[in-house]
Amino acid sequence: QGMIEESGGGTVQPGGSLTLSCTGSYLSGGGIVWFRQAPGKEREGVACIRGSDDGTVYVDSVKGRFTISRDNDKNTVYLQMNNLKPEDTAVYYCTRQDYYCAGYETPSGPFHWGQGTQVTVSS
Repeated sequence: QGMIEESGGGTVQPGGSLTLSCTGSYLSGGGIVWFRQAPGKEREGVACIRGSDDGTVYVDSVKGRFTISRDNDKNTVYLQMNNLKPEDTAVYYCTRQDYYCAGYETPSGPFHWGQGTQVTVSS
């Protein structure tokens, strides 16, 4: 299936920006979701890019602030995060999900995860 590697996390102040990257052959040809998991909370999908047409969908809490994109030649998916808020603090993961991003907000198997990348938003 190939490894998935997330990178780009860090600590920023509220209002700051980060760009996350996710690389791996497993991501090829699918709908890709960026998930996040905060301490004590369930893993939630926040952005998805469709395998069919590269259309994108976002949950309301990140809409207008986050942008998901992909480079198919590099098997890499990005998450540009702007105007970060403390509630965005979480470990961020990406993986392949439904081709059309159906039900992207909830993880569905088969599960294939990387180690994630920590994003901390704090003043």
